[in-house]
Amino acid sequence: MGNATITAWCAAGESGDAAAAAVCLAPEVELISPLTAQFRFHGPAAVTDVLASAFEVISDIRFHTQVGEGDTWALFYRGRVKAEELEEAQLLRLNKDGLIREITFFGRPLPALTEVMAGIGPRLLRRQRQPILARIVGLATGPLTAMAKSGEKRILPRADPARKRDTQR
Repeated sequence: MGNATITAWCAAGESGDAAAAAVCLAPEVELISPLTAQFRFHGPAAVTDVLASAFEVISDIRFHTQVGEGDTWALFYRGRVKAEELEEAQLLRLNKDGLIREITFFGRPLPALTEVMAGIGPRLLRRQRQPILARIVGLATGPLTAMAKSGEKRILPRADPARKRDTQR
């Protein structure tokens, strides 16, 4: 049943369908976020809220690699968040019934991750009926997103090992 769950999970992600993804979740599911170590999401309802918020922010999801067997799978996809390209890895662990009991997300590059955080956080908090905290999180993530984008476009290209250096100085 593991392969059927993985196939259904990928199809749900590519279509942005949180309800279809929820069918793949075990009652004891736990989601480990790449964005914070402060807490985890427990149970299908909480994880589905995260997925619904994510699917509002991340578009054009296309899984390109699956590695695994039995109860442990690693999935990789490319997508977009606003103008940023995103690549995410997902470590999935299945229970004895073949349903997802643990999800760990890993993402890159940093500008895309900060866009994801700025988009998902407020949406998720509004779903949890915390509009004031949603506003605060939205405002707090703005400078981080701006710094990540600026560094990626203006500073990091100067550190490219393939860039020609002026050796006369």
